[in-house]
Amino acid sequence: MALVAEMTAVVLDGFGGPEVLKPAKVERPRPGPGEVLIEVHAAGVNRPDVLQRMGAYPPPSGAPAWPGLEVAGLVAELGEGVDRFAEGEPVMALLPGGGYAEFAVAPAGSVLPVPAGVSMVEAAAMPETFFTVWHNVIERGGLMAGETLLVHGGSSGIGTTAIQLARARNARVVATAGSAEKCARLVELGADRAVDYHTQDFVEVVREATGGRGADVILDMVGGDYLARNLKAAAADARIVQIAFLRGQKAELDIALLMARRITVTGSTLRARDAAFKAGIAQAIETHVWPLVEEGRVRPIIDRTFPLEQAADAHRAIDADHFGKIVLTTARHADR
Repeated sequence: MALVAEMTAVVLDGFGGPEVLKPAKVERPRPGPGEVLIEVHAAGVNRPDVLQRMGAYPPPSGAPAWPGLEVAGLVAELGEGVDRFAEGEPVMALLPGGGYAEFAVAPAGSVLPVPAGVSMVEAAAMPETFFTVWHNVIERGGLMAGETLLVHGGSSGIGTTAIQLARARNARVVATAGSAEKCARLVELGADRAVDYHTQDFVEVVREATGGRGADVILDMVGGDYLARNLKAAAADARIVQIAFLRGQKAELDIALLMARRITVTGSTLRARDAAFKAGIAQAIETHVWPLVEEGRVRPIIDRTFPLEQAADAHRAIDADHFGKIVLTTARHADR
């Protein structure tokens, strides 16, 4: 594969609204030991990218300064010590940053083969959400068959993935969304119940749907006053997993209720975790989730795509209204 010295990347011209995202020519990265250089065909757009654009979520040390946590494309070059992949092989990868570009470098442990029948656009929409859902719902939340999962933000990339993965593991799902139309789509996707949070109380719906028992696992990206309500919606021995705080990072906690129901409240961030930790998640996903993907039981839901150079428009779309994932495509993009 012929490698150019420069590439197009979408860099940050300061911090602020989508308009600070600007295409620019930058030096192409080179893979170091244990790394893989990927010729990017598509890159997922995620809420952490928005936070980075606003100056609220800086990249880890050593990561590129521009956004992008997940890509799909072809292996362009292997760093020293990497022997699993071959040049030209279709792969997807979770990145510490730098995905909004024509080439990106990823730790080899965070690189996965593209499952059979999955397009580059679909593949680019998978690493960030699948790693997040697997770690938080399955590993931290311990969701088991027959239990009930409450998913807030059900129409997001995280939400749509969590619904499908939970159903594939024979769990029940209650999901929240911001309109009747989105709720209908969530039920079509596999949710047992969907709650329009503008017109319904999710605590009441969860209690009704579970015969008064409550949800066993709650995946929450809202934060703020949702914590108190999550406690009321939780079953005995429930696990509440916090992955974001769109409504604020501080909340009041009813300790008596927490103790009476033996509820576990936990949370995590993924970007700053080390390469070995992410490699462990990647191995688990390839073993347990890729067969479900190839069977068609779990797939990323794509809202729309934008050319890489129109990343600002993609951020306007994610800041507005969408269902599932938004993906950027490069000039090298070609669905398999």
